[in-house]
Amino acid sequence: MKKLLIALLPLLAAGPAFAQGLTPAEAALKAHVAFLASDAMKGRDTGSPELAIAEQYVAAQMLAAGLKPGGPNGSWLQPVPLVSYRAADHGSMVLKRGGVSTPLEWGKDYLARANSRLAEATVTAPVVFAGYGVVDKASGIDAYKGLDVRGKIVAVIRDAPHALPSEVRAHYGQIEEQSRFAAERGAVGILFIEGTTRHAIFPFEATVGLWDTAGMTWADVDGKAHAAGPSVPSLGYLSIAGAEKLFAGAKLKWADVLAADKAGKPLPTGALAVTADAVAHTEIKTLSANNVIGLLEGSDPALRGEYVVLSAHLDHVGVGKPDAKGDTIYNGAMDNAAGTASMLEVARAFQASGKAPRRSVLFVAVTAEEKGLVGSDYFAAKPVVPASAIVADVNLDMPILTYKFEDLVVYGADRTAIGPIVAKVAAAEGVTLTPDPTPEEASFVRSDHYSFVRAGIPAVSLEPGPKGPGKAAIEDFLEHHYHQPSDEVTLVDFSQGVRFVKLNYEIARAIADGDKRPTWNKGDFFGLLYKGLGAK
Repeated sequence: MKKLLIALLPLLAAGPAFAQGLTPAEAALKAHVAFLASDAMKGRDTGSPELAIAEQYVAAQMLAAGLKPGGPNGSWLQPVPLVSYRAADHGSMVLKRGGVSTPLEWGKDYLARANSRLAEATVTAPVVFAGYGVVDKASGIDAYKGLDVRGKIVAVIRDAPHALPSEVRAHYGQIEEQSRFAAERGAVGILFIEGTTRHAIFPFEATVGLWDTAGMTWADVDGKAHAAGPSVPSLGYLSIAGAEKLFAGAKLKWADVLAADKAGKPLPTGALAVTADAVAHTEIKTLSANNVIGLLEGSDPALRGEYVVLSAHLDHVGVGKPDAKGDTIYNGAMDNAAGTASMLEVARAFQASGKAPRRSVLFVAVTAEEKGLVGSDYFAAKPVVPASAIVADVNLDMPILTYKFEDLVVYGADRTAIGPIVAKVAAAEGVTLTPDPTPEEASFVRSDHYSFVRAGIPAVSLEPGPKGPGKAAIEDFLEHHYHQPSDEVTLVDFSQGVRFVKLNYEIARAIADGDKRPTWNKGDFFGLLYKGLGAK
């Protein structure tokens, strides 16, 4: 207790100066960010004591905003049982062809991959290359057509067919989806290969330094890592150089595969006439954290049993490699103290309006987003209200508030009836909507709204867009501050934060007060895939 108090003294002492030059609304927003992104919170890493303190702070602020506890058993907290897993060592990978064994070099040719449910994965089997390893009935794509992968290791490029719409491509390009397709067809393991798109955005050489970074998921009732569907052991990630060795001597030429991948054309597939002997060891641990949930009850007897969710992730990445100044605390002011603070101020805006919404609203500060959308996935799988009663999710994740924004990027806006609502609210504030400016970065599947999408719930995630000064400001933040110790409260323009809060309040109010609940657009890919209302 004494150590924490001492750590907070600089923050508290600086408090009166914070309000200078700020409106009351700006000061209120800054107070949240200043606390959550202070050095005392040590980057709010999942499972840390500091994140637990942040959870209590958010619960107290929800109480002050007039919310009721929304968690199980009258609590503010929804416990999330977690499983952390990381590569325990470098593992090994040996290719055998024609009586000749070729060991691959760790860190140059391959990296061993961790498995959430297997402490040791040892597989020896022939390798079949299945292109992107994707099957999509709507487009007629079937990477497994003509292939027999039963009892074999499947090798796939870590991507999806380029001809697919960007968000569909991002969905299919996930490890879980590629692994599921392989498992359903009888494979015994899977190898992922660096492709041209990933090489351009995040090359294998950059991945090497993160080889033992922990992944995370939530635990089922048996204490083991949750698995959403069938999967096979993930044996390794091969570089472009490693793939050359995998294909060496095969009729199928790696140069042809790479050229087709670069051109966005269908990939050739087939057996590689090689056996891989792969070993991957995983260190598996259990820990826990909490989603923080506040409830604002609706006023309409016919609609109060339906719920609009506002979500924002509370966690960040903790303490890490020092920067040039020796700072090791990754404060996460923009990512995502600003999003959490905005959510809290939306709750205060409802309180200040003096008018309860027709539908009920759940304010959810989710945990472990940085570990793979884990807290939101747990909430969507185990909601505190009937799943069918959740009508929408509006997610606030890393709004870059360093400039006067002119537009919003709203992931998922064109898929459900939420899109026109957001567009109308934005237009009233002189703000336009801009499509995802960087679809190759797969942002649609990298934020917490996607957990709700996978539960069949209409969902969007909002952030200031690239118009006017936006493009340069966003690029500057991503290059110099994203997941860096320099993501501190001093970066935030709180006048823009107040604008962001107002937009989200008006959006939430419009959804909560609407006569009809939002539905999926008819025929939408994700609506059909996850049986969302209105899609069929």
